Amino acid sequence: MLGEFLKAHRARVNPEDAGLPSHTQRKVKGLRREEVAVLAGVSADYYARLEQGRETNPSAQVLDALSRALRLDTDARAHLHRLAGVVADEGHTTDQVSPELRQLISGMHDMPAFVMSSYLDLLATNALADALYEPFAPADNLARMAFLDPAAASFYPRWKWVAQSTVGNLRLTADPSSARLRQMIAELSQNSVFKELWENHEVRGKTQDAKEFVHPAVGPIKLRYHSFDVREAPGQFLVVYQAEPGPNADALKLLATSRATREAASPGTTPVPLWLTGTARSRP
Repeated sequence: MLGEFLKAHRARVNPEDAGLPSHTQRKVKGLRREEVAVLAGVSADYYARLEQGRETNPSAQVLDALSRALRLDTDARAHLHRLAGVVADEGHTTDQVSPELRQLISGMHDMPAFVMSSYLDLLATNALADALYEPFAPADNLARMAFLDPAAASFYPRWKWVAQSTVGNLRLTADPSSARLRQMIAELSQNSVFKELWENHEVRGKTQDAKEFVHPAVGPIKLRYHSFDVREAPGQFLVVYQAEPGPNADALKLLATSRATREAASPGTTPVPLWLTGTARSRP
């Protein structure tokens, strides 16, 4: 995986951007191995062994030099270190969401909020997040939902952007050596777009960008989102969606009202809508 990552990012660097002449005809896209070695201050043979998997223990200093040579951003640099096993152990990860965190997201009555694992599993959701992701069955994992659930095509009007973001985030957060990730890759590769994006080795962390949805109950909604590391549980992330005042906030209110009305009208459902109980749903 380390070699594949280096090779993929080497191909993305424009020689001119790296201060190298590009007027000569090139047989490879991007930088040559020898050029990366020079830029990083290592021998060409050593760098070749890294790409070929014959050298598996680069130092943090070498990885930093390669990050500069390959013009990696912060997320990609962190992922390179993780691939090489250099990043310090962040502690035991868990899928158990603390009662305090569940209570916190439950109190966000006008904002969809959920706790997500490093594998993009939805570990706990508040009522408005349940309402937002209601078109998916089940709403269990953001990657599976985006690539394998038929509802994604109409739910995400910018599906290609969502696909790129989802794959980049999964590559950044998931343990690259885990059996769980290998299992996910095999399953998600049923979708040819996922397979192509995964082989592209792009790394992307969650930002404060906006996401667009088309919900069958209320129509288009545009929400900004914020992602936070859960300090008490390494590998967990709190994600909160927020609507700007105006049509998007109105649509979010209508979404909550619409689901509450339908649940009240359906036999065998909980009499009091979930978002009025102050209880966040925990995922199994």
